[in-house]
Amino acid sequence: MAYKIRILLDVEKDVIRDILVNETINLEDLHFIIAKSFGFQGLEMASFYRTNEDWEQGEEIPLFDMSDDGTALCMQNCLLKDVLKKEGDNLIYVYDFLSMWTFFVELSKIMTTKEKDLPKIILSIGNKPDKAPEKEFIAEDLFDDFDQLDDDNFENLDEFDYDNY
Repeated sequence: MAYKIRILLDVEKDVIRDILVNETINLEDLHFIIAKSFGFQGLEMASFYRTNEDWEQGEEIPLFDMSDDGTALCMQNCLLKDVLKKEGDNLIYVYDFLSMWTFFVELSKIMTTKEKDLPKIILSIGNKPDKAPEKEFIAEDLFDDFDQLDDDNFENLDEFDYDNY
């Protein structure tokens, strides 16, 4: 089967690609397909993130397995059909952690007809800007009352026994 996947680049003006891919490719292949379809070389670090229907970022699927034993989740050992199982399933894709190019990836259609010459771009709208947009990270206001904390609640760090840790 073929998957029709819509990829939206998170920038001010619409930059969209619809691609057809085989459901059996791994996420590493999808990484290269997405990167090249938006004009990148695919040489930078990247990760996919599982997400829900509200696009809330979940579990990371990194480009490489960074574990000592080689058994951690990574793009190479994740098949597309195991991650995007039904139409409407989403992923967030972040390319180049220095620039933080962010993409929204959605399985828009599962096609039961046989497609040849996959992958292929079937829709291309807009071009990526020369520079990634600035990302603004806003933390929750957990420490609004930080200045009001009572210093008596903290131990004297000079008396703390660090040898036990």
